[in-house]
Amino acid sequence: MADITLEELRRRLGDEDLALLDVRTPLEFEGTAGMRTDPRQGHIPGAVNLPLERLLECRSALEVRTLVGLPESTEVIAYCHSGVRSAFAAQVLQGAGYGARNYIGSWYEWSREVPG
Repeated sequence: MADITLEELRRRLGDEDLALLDVRTPLEFEGTAGMRTDPRQGHIPGAVNLPLERLLECRSALEVRTLVGLPESTEVIAYCHSGVRSAFAAQVLQGAGYGARNYIGSWYEWSREVPG
């Protein structure tokens, strides 16, 4: 599947059939840690934090689906800081049966381009 762009994510944010997974650490997600070069810290509205490390602990597709807790019909968008961790997460999610995509711009792009 093709990566999602900033423009498409902006348009689709809040869609019921779209789930946004932030695969960064809880501190990055909360905005108490992160890259100092980012204009702001936090997460994309509506995102759920599922650190990549937890996802990688799963040993089967069933474990991944149980951890994620979403129907397989849900389109899942993964993001991190720069698209690297989320690219790996998207592959794991695809292997578990999800239509998963990577937001390659991730927080690096979002924190610069989208107000508040």
